[in-house]
Amino acid sequence: MKLGDKYIPMEKFNKLKEEFSKNPEKFWAEQAKCLDWDKTWDKVLEWNYPYARWFVNGKLNACYNCLDRHIKGNKRNKAAIIWGDENENRRILTYYELYREVNKFSNVLQNLGVECGDRVAIYLPMIPEAIVAMLSCARIGAIHTVVFSGFSSDALAERINDAGAKILITADVLYRRGKKISLKNIVDKALLNCPTINHVVYVHRDKENDIKLVEGRDYLWEELMKGAKKYVKPVSVDSNHPLFILYTSGTTGKPRGSCIQLGVIWFM
Repeated sequence: MKLGDKYIPMEKFNKLKEEFSKNPEKFWAEQAKCLDWDKTWDKVLEWNYPYARWFVNGKLNACYNCLDRHIKGNKRNKAAIIWGDENENRRILTYYELYREVNKFSNVLQNLGVECGDRVAIYLPMIPEAIVAMLSCARIGAIHTVVFSGFSSDALAERINDAGAKILITADVLYRRGKKISLKNIVDKALLNCPTINHVVYVHRDKENDIKLVEGRDYLWEELMKGAKKYVKPVSVDSNHPLFILYTSGTTGKPRGSCIQLGVIWFM
């Protein structure tokens, strides 16, 4: 019985709990076999308090495990994303359709100069492009940080600067509770104090109005996707390579970023 199975009856759960209690490292090594690894780890856990390294020297790619291996089987044409918004817009993306979008946007990021280890800020509403952006970063070994689209320009700038992001992915507007909020205005204000940002990619949602793009800095998602390659090879990274940076809300002080490693996220 694996944690990835669809249902875990209570008696099976108790058995798994017992196995974990007896030998945690053996337990997690068994669960890690559910993933596709480019190189198997040498050691399950290296613990030097307060630092922990999981699946030492193992290599894999998060995007490959989320998409590539699924399109080889019966999930290829099954829904990976079912999305809708308050304006009654609807989209369904199969695993294969998502795979194609992610490959193309991975190439877009590469063309904008993003390399393995670079940071990318994602300031998007809850739309499919947000998932595409995150998976694309993972595919090329870039580290993404998601910033809540309801945050102010100051909050956005603070997180961009702390992460040292090179690219910002955002949208022109946010629709929320019947209101249309300009993210473009917030972004322009934030970027006055963000020297690390080289380029901004906009998802154009308000088709009735053009976006006033800053020449040499701002680009439209759909235009960049037109000339993108259809396949980008997943970058094999160390299991302790950072996958993303997640910040606290900042309500009680300066936002604190937690760097989440690839080898840990699968079992959170």
